[in-house]
Amino acid sequence: MSRVDAHHHVWRPASAPPSATGSGPRRRVHEWLDAPGMAPLRRDFTLADLAPAARAAGIDRTVLVQVLPDIDETAEFLMLAAAGDVVAGVVGWADLTSDDLAGTLDALRAAPGGDHLVGLRHLVQGEPDPGWLNRPDVHRGLRTVAQAGLTYDLLVLPHQLPAAITAVRERPELTFVLDHLSKPPIATGELQPWASLVRELAALPNVFCKLSGMVTEAERHQWSVDALRPYADVVLDAFGPERVMFGSDWPVCLLAASYEEVVDAAEALTADLTAAERSHVFAVTAERAYGLGERDGRGRAGDGGPVGVVR
Repeated sequence: MSRVDAHHHVWRPASAPPSATGSGPRRRVHEWLDAPGMAPLRRDFTLADLAPAARAAGIDRTVLVQVLPDIDETAEFLMLAAAGDVVAGVVGWADLTSDDLAGTLDALRAAPGGDHLVGLRHLVQGEPDPGWLNRPDVHRGLRTVAQAGLTYDLLVLPHQLPAAITAVRERPELTFVLDHLSKPPIATGELQPWASLVRELAALPNVFCKLSGMVTEAERHQWSVDALRPYADVVLDAFGPERVMFGSDWPVCLLAASYEEVVDAAEALTADLTAAERSHVFAVTAERAYGLGERDGRGRAGDGGPVGVVR
């Protein structure tokens, strides 16, 4: 079965030594890598680094996701996608609050690889205002994203879920994708209030969820599938396999687990699903949410767009 990794990154930090695995985006300052515990990630990570691990796991297509709030990074990611046959879609960054967001999106789509632009994301988890998603200028930007036929990835923490619920409810024409289960407190084993909020979000038909980012929210290097299972079960039950997609969160996952271990964990967490349900988690959901079939010639796996919204 064709499989999709719906969430990974690449980067080349300005302070890192030259990569031995090939070129990638130009070097940029990644201040977030200066945080404690990030030393293993302070080097180049390119598509050439990802390729053997993904190939071994049976992954043949991916979604490359923005790292920095940098429009030039997005343009370079689109060029990377166009240069190969692995990256089927790019979730980039653009300023949602800009008066000319529509013009920016038009320019990205007209640039090399522009047909690989499938969505946008902002690092909402770093915004001090828990209601940032409900600001009028942000809502205007989300409306523009919908008009452009793109998805919007929600990178939010549990305390920001109420604002995400409001945003998703008020923009029913826009496809949303929740990244990393909203980063629940897996290390402490707490489920509430995260679980109730996720269920409230999942009740809205225009939002999907990525089964991703779990190992780094658990006790790193001491995590287990059993520790992850209660959180995976919540999203699989709340969204249904038809709205859940696998993402590795490589190379961030390497802080806690190898690519192979992340894939193995996802397979274990979905082992009780039917073959058809697993095919959604590992391919079909991502194809539908991001319209990947329209871009790689494989044909669409579903109606496209969010459940109830065709795009």
